[in-house]
Formats: sequence, structure tokens, C-alpha cells
Amino acid sequence: MSDDDDLLELEEDDGVASESLRHSWRVLIVDDDEDVHASTTMAMSDAVILGRSLSFLHAHSACEGREVLAREVEIAVILLDVVMEESDSGLKLVKVIRDELHLDEVRIILRTGQPGYAPEADAVRDYDINDYKAKSDLTRNKLYASLTSAIRSYQQIHALNSSRRGLAMILDASSRLMAIQGMHDFAAGVITQLAALMQVAPEGLVCAQMQSKQGSADEADTPRVVAAAGHYRPMIDQPLSAVSEARIRDALVSCFAHRHSQFLQGATAIFFGSATGNDMAVFLDIDQPLDDINQRLLEVFCSNISACFDNVRLFQQLNASAYYDMLCAMPNRVALVGAIDQLRAEGLAPGKMVTVVDIDQFSEANHAFGHAYGDRLLKVFAQRLLDRFGGRAIAARLGGDTFALLGKESDVTPHQVALALREPLILDAHEVTVGVTLGLLRLEDTEGDGSSALTDATIALQAAKANGRGQYCYFSLSMVNEIRERVRLLDALRNAVDCERLTVVYQPQFELSTRRTVGVEALLRWRTDTGEYVAPDRFIPLAEHSGLIVGLGEWVLRSACLEACRLAHEGFPLRMAVNLSVVQFRDARFLSMLDAALADTAIDPKMLELEITESMAMKDTDFMTSQVRQLKKRGIAVAIDDFGTGFSSLAYLEQLPVDRLKIDKAFVARLTAENYPNSIAATVTQLARHLGLSVIAEGVETEAQYAWLSEMGVHEGQGWLIGKGMPAAELRAWLKTQPAQLG
Repeated sequence: MSDDDDLLELEEDDGVASESLRHSWRVLIVDDDEDVHASTTMAMSDAVILGRSLSFLHAHSACEGREVLAREVEIAVILLDVVMEESDSGLKLVKVIRDELHLDEVRIILRTGQPGYAPEADAVRDYDINDYKAKSDLTRNKLYASLTSAIRSYQQIHALNSSRRGLAMILDASSRLMAIQGMHDFAAGVITQLAALMQVAPEGLVCAQMQSKQGSADEADTPRVVAAAGHYRPMIDQPLSAVSEARIRDALVSCFAHRHSQFLQGATAIFFGSATGNDMAVFLDIDQPLDDINQRLLEVFCSNISACFDNVRLFQQLNASAYYDMLCAMPNRVALVGAIDQLRAEGLAPGKMVTVVDIDQFSEANHAFGHAYGDRLLKVFAQRLLDRFGGRAIAARLGGDTFALLGKESDVTPHQVALALREPLILDAHEVTVGVTLGLLRLEDTEGDGSSALTDATIALQAAKANGRGQYCYFSLSMVNEIRERVRLLDALRNAVDCERLTVVYQPQFELSTRRTVGVEALLRWRTDTGEYVAPDRFIPLAEHSGLIVGLGEWVLRSACLEACRLAHEGFPLRMAVNLSVVQFRDARFLSMLDAALADTAIDPKMLELEITESMAMKDTDFMTSQVRQLKKRGIAVAIDDFGTGFSSLAYLEQLPVDRLKIDKAFVARLTAENYPNSIAATVTQLARHLGLSVIAEGVETEAQYAWLSEMGVHEGQGWLIGKGMPAAELRAWLKTQPAQLG
């Protein structure tokens, strides 16, 4: 055995055992001498370098060599003749390899049969040439040594570049996957990115195991196929236990059980652990075993994707919180807005309707039985909507005790809602009947986005509530115009308060039997910058709704008390009547405000009469009775205004310590010579007589009305027949002209 043979055997012993031989190293011979091709191939035919055999590609000119290099991949070494078509053809090809084809990994060994044509040292350095040999010097073992050195360099450079490319792909894949927010899209992206990283076709599936809140191994924790590619696609959404191929099922079960990847023959099962227990595993078809580089890249990839997986799960939880009502287990307002927007975007809004459903008297039930009871009521109510409208409409909770239905108009009508709630709800083993008020909006009746649509439907609901509980109302554009007008008027009212455009006028109240003035009523008036008056029935409700009435009411009360004192000082000791708003009367500071006004103005409380409306008197009777008694303790008289327009309980009226009833002017206006003896005004007068109360009629404008009221037995009157509402100075002047005041 020669020295050359000893060297060859020694290299084979140090290599990888034959059973682990994998792909051969590809060597390209570029030479115009056919004998060089034959001798090189024969000499290296049985050589094994670094665990692999050699395979040879052949080109007989620099031009042919360029074509081979442009076409073939993974060439480890080029044995390149320097002199071919031209004396420097080999060097020119080297430049093409590095500068044009950008083949930086392939190693180049220059060979020449003419040693005088050696390349310059700069060319060897600049073009990364591994070796330069004269053909006569390359014996079998020397050629083997040169190839071994070149292949080892190629292997190292290739490994570094593969790692670098792999890491770049991992970073790119991670950023792409981090941006994916849906679980199915994320899982599909994992398959695609893994296949690209491993340079294989995307044939595989992804299983995800979601940890239940209790952490128990129940059905909710069973891994499911959340994404699949290639011929595995039919397995999507199946539980792992239903996957028919045992090799896939066993590999993934092992992944979840042992929490690490499984590298198999022809396939790989890759585990992605999660700190939250929501693990994922990917099964991917891979024809060849993974080398060390790819396995290490997979480990890095798994670490990054696990973080991405947790990000997707977190997004799903946030998404659920943003679009889902946790108490009632149904979509929330945001989700319903999105559904309306989608209908509009798809052109499907015509024929659809939003029905806002508000539970009647829910706040009373909540206060009476507690918030826990209220929550249970909301749950069973929501479930009824889901049971009766599921599949036909979207049921959502807008907030509090207000829900909504979105569907075809015929499916969410008031009749359909009534049918759904006809049977009582079962709450705590008891039957509970629930009433509702509805606001309805046809989507074609309004413009704007989903949020605007819900606003319009809520406007319809408020209009329905204004008509009483259990009502319904369809939205119309006139409602928006009314709201805009109220807003404009409210802004103008605020400005009028600031600019002192509001005034108090006083209308005389007279005794019918003598026509003598016995009192005055303080009335709030608003005159605009243009000199026009705004009717009280337009701006008083706005003041009440906005809260302005509390401050305005105090100002009117103080002004009236001061004017009563002035009139008394000038010889007109008249009763001063002042209207109270329900908002003002129920204000927690009302009594203290009243006491301060009495003290500051030094009015005799017996000169003051406070008027409350009938409807106001009948609300929360215990509270109202207590408040009226507080007024009586102070010596203040109390009158019920607009009597006969509400729904008074006579028994309650008998207990309420009031002094006077005021007949509403609408009843006075309807009096005729034929009906007055049996009129409502006559009935009220008789009722007051039995209760020991005095009666005053509003709106007395004709002598006939005056006569009829006198005949009925009405004590006092108020109206334009005797005197209109006048500013304080005008009132004092008017009083001085009244003969009845002299004595």
C-alpha cells in the first residue's frame, strides 16, 4: 500500500460511517481537455469526504461552465482550468461566478497545464480562490487533500449562511405572525413559514390545546386541528383524537404529553409551548432527516413562535372583552355597531331593522331585590332573546337593561318581541313577567355608521318612553329635527340666563264674589333678543331636563318673596303663589334653600303659597306627603296646580295636607251654558268643598266664564278678564287703580 493509499484510508476512518452517508458533494469540472475530466472522475470515483461521496458535473468551456452554474444548485467545488478559449478564460469565469452569479459559497480550485499563466496574487485574494495547482502536480491524494480542504470550507461557509438566512427568515416569520390576530390565520401562517424555513412543500397541520379556566382536562382542553395545508386540509376543526392517520395522531399526542418536538422518519412534529398552558404543535411532512443546523433553527423558531402564540391568545381575550358582554354571554354594543357597518358595506342594509329593547321598571326591581337579582334577571332575559331570535337576528346587550336585535324587519317587529316574551321568564324557580319598551329603526331610514344607527334607534326608544311604559316607536327624521331644535333652544336658554333675559311677571288672583285681588302668581317669562316671547311650556321642560330649573327656581322664589314684601309695605298684603318644579322639589337642598330665602327676604310665610302639579303630587306619595308637611310646619300654604289633568287617587288626596285646588284653564275654556253644571270644573269644585279646600280657576277670560264659575261655587279666579301677567312696577301701578283695593 502506497503513502497515498494510507492517506485515503485514514480520511475514510475519520469520516462518518457508511450508514450515515447522505447527499454527495457536487463538484464541477470546467476544462477543455476531455482527458482531465476522465482522469479526475476515475481518481475520485470511490472517494468519501466528510461523510459524503462525490458527484461530478462537466463543462468543456468557460461559456458552458457559466450555463451549468446558472442552472445547477449546491455545487461545492469548481475545478477550473485557467486557459481554455482564451488564455484568461478561467479567470474571467471566476469574476462572473462572484460578481454576476453571486455564488459566494462555492469553492474554486484553479488548475492549469501551463504554469506560466499563473494568476496574480490580487486575483486569488479578490475572487476568493481556494487553491491554484498545476495539473501535473495533482496526484490522486493531493487532489483528495485539495478537495477535502475546499469542501470543508464550503461546508462551514454554507452552514454560516444557512444559519444567517434561517435566522433572517425566523425574524421575518415572527414579525409576520405577530401581526396575525386570528387563531386560524396564525396557525396557517406557522405551516407556511415552517415549510419555507425547511425548504419543503407546505404539507401539514396545526393542533392547538386551549387550557380551560379551571385547568381541568375536560373536553375544552382537547387539542383540535386549527389549520391544515395540502392533503391534510380536510382535517381542519377536528379534535386530534379524530385524526385517522395513527402516525400523525401519535406524534402530536407525544408532543403535548412530553412538551417537546418529535423528529421522525419522513416527518417532524414540532412543539410550541406557551407560558399560559395554551400549547400548539405542528406536524410537517419532511422527506429527509433534519441536520443539526435545521434542528437548531427550529429550536429558535419555536421559541419565537411560542411568544407569537401567546400574543394571539391575548388578542383573542382582548377581542372577546371588546366585542362580547361577559355577564349576558352575548355580543355587546361594539359588536352590533360592527355588524351594522358590515351590512352597509355589503349593501345589505335595506330591509333590515334595529329594535332596541328596554326592560320596564328594571331599576325598581334592582333596588328592591338587589344587584345580584338584577344580574340574574338580565341573564335570563338575554337567554330568552338568544333562544327566540338566534339564527334570525343578532341579539346584543347595549348596556344596563337595554338590549337590541338586528335582523330582517319582519323578524324583529314589536309583535315578534311580544311573542318572545309572552311566556314568563323563570328566575330562581319563580315565574317573572317582564314588560319592555321598544325603539325601532329601519336602516334605510337613516344614514351614517353603525354607531349613528344605534343613536337613532335610542332616540326612538326615548320617544316611546315619553308615551309611557310598554310602548314602541319607529324612528323618523322629524325626531332628529326636534332634538336639534331642543338643543338649539337649550343653548339659547343658557345664554338668556347669563344675559338676564328671563324675567318674572305677576298675574292677579281675584275673589269671584267681590272681584277683589287677593293674591298674585309669579310667572317666569323669557324674551329673546328679537323681542319675541318663548312659551313656558317650551323652555320649562328643557330647564328641568338640563338641571337649570333648580337655580332658576330659587331665583324666582326669592324675587317673588321680595316683591310680596314690597307690595305689603305699599299697602297691598297679597298672597304670593310660586310654582315648583318636580326637579326642584325633589332636590336634596330644597328645604334648606327655602329656609334661606324666607330668612333673607323676611317674608311672612303665611303670605307664601307654593304650587305643585297633580302628577307631581301623585309620585312617591310618602315622600311628597312628608315634604308638604314640612311646608305646612313653616306656615306656607300649598296648592295643587292643573287639577283634573292627572290621575289622582281621591283617598290619597284626602290625606295630603294641601290648601287649595287649581282648575286647569283647559276645563274653563270648555265651559258652555249647557254643560257647566255637570262639567269637570263643577265636579272639582264639589270635591274641594267636601275636602274643605278652596278652589281657584285659571284662564278666566270672559264674563260668561266668570258667571258660571261663581254659580258653581268656585272661590277665586285668575285670567285676562281681570288682569294679565305684569312686571312688578306695572302691577303696583295697576293695583292702585283697582277700586276694590281701597278698603
